[in-house]
Amino acid sequence: MTIFAVEYVYGAEAEAARTEHRPKHREWLAAQAEAEVVLASGPYGDGAGALLIFRAADEAALHEVLKQDPMSVGGGVTGLKISEWKPVIGQLSKYMS
Repeated sequence: MTIFAVEYVYGAEAEAARTEHRPKHREWLAAQAEAEVVLASGPYGDGAGALLIFRAADEAALHEVLKQDPMSVGGGVTGLKISEWKPVIGQLSKYMS
């Protein structure tokens, strides 16, 4: 499995969509965390976006997972950046094999 850092960008024009979809988004994230697909997630302090850490077989599989996120589907995400990430120290490093 590969670990990915996913950055959601939240534009001001999508604030209403984020407010509407946030509860379902967080439910979805909790289910993904229970399955250890999401290892960590949370919004940036300035409200400009969020960082989500995912496990997936590859980037194509990650995109399939992201297509299920109510926040993304509902138009709350205005930008996306995906980077493969390799934690070597700390609790998330246990997911590296």
